[in-house]
Amino acid sequence: MIIDIHGHYTTAPKALETWRNRQIAAIGTPSAMPMVSELHISDDELRESIESNQLRLMRERGLDLTIFSPRASFMAHHIGDFEVSSTWAAICNELCHRVSRLFPDHFIPAAMLPQSPGVDIATCIPELVRCVEQYGNVAVNLNPDPSGGNWTSPPLSDRYWYPIYEKMVEYDIPAMIHVSTSCNACFHTTGAHYLNADTTAFMQCLTSDLFRDFPSLRFVIPHGGGAVPYHWGRFRGLAQELKKPLLKDHLLNNVFFDTCVYHQPGIDLLTRVIPVDNILFASEMIGAVRGIDPETGNHFDDTKRYIEAAHIDADERYKIYEGNARRVYPRLDAALKTKGK
Repeated sequence: MIIDIHGHYTTAPKALETWRNRQIAAIGTPSAMPMVSELHISDDELRESIESNQLRLMRERGLDLTIFSPRASFMAHHIGDFEVSSTWAAICNELCHRVSRLFPDHFIPAAMLPQSPGVDIATCIPELVRCVEQYGNVAVNLNPDPSGGNWTSPPLSDRYWYPIYEKMVEYDIPAMIHVSTSCNACFHTTGAHYLNADTTAFMQCLTSDLFRDFPSLRFVIPHGGGAVPYHWGRFRGLAQELKKPLLKDHLLNNVFFDTCVYHQPGIDLLTRVIPVDNILFASEMIGAVRGIDPETGNHFDDTKRYIEAAHIDADERYKIYEGNARRVYPRLDAALKTKGK
């Protein structure tokens, strides 16, 4: 199988965004807040939004299954309070669940958490429980900066985050470390904030002993790990100066990278620098980079082409396409086995 571990519902029907705009406009005026029951999206609308977009491209590109979560830039945890985030997360997670029910052979859900700046992370646990136990989610997206580019939260190694880690370990699910929209004009959302956060999350793990406390905790750092593979020597050297173990022992049992790198030299570097056991196939298709590369004539986010052209053998391709995903996402593996896959 070719499993894409990084998909977002970026093509949701327009009614979702319209409802969200009403919710945002009503912040501070409770009487104007829209009811969840006022959002009406039919199964036919969901089917159309998927069949003409993600599923069409999956078929064209030869992808079998996508781990599907709410649109990252729409999480916008910095907007409103916890109640706003909680309601919004529940709506978005339910839609991804409905997509997975309509297309069970092609999509399986991952959850958005109702994070809110300055609020106890334990408040996210009920939504996580609901998504795992009722919706069959196989992962969560964890935002290390719910302030939207101002970085007011403690680092991922801080005990602030431990309640969510404890629940992740209990359910044996990984977290994709994924920020949302930047409200800081210094950081473009997808071109800077995302990649900064990927690099920052890795460094927060490097400088800590988080995985000594949680030896089975697993993080997937998206977008190829930000600057990490390109600066692997810097990180190795910093770990050495900090008297940390070798990175392969210190982090690589717990930290993984996806292939959302949109040119061949980038994938070639990733597969040369990072052990193949730590690389998982992903495209984030219909995401930040949707255009066609004029140098190749192919879509930038058609990442399967890069893996096929990379200097790796068949066993290594199997690990990137399927084997590593089954290992890092045990609930995904269990769900596939129940279908005889």
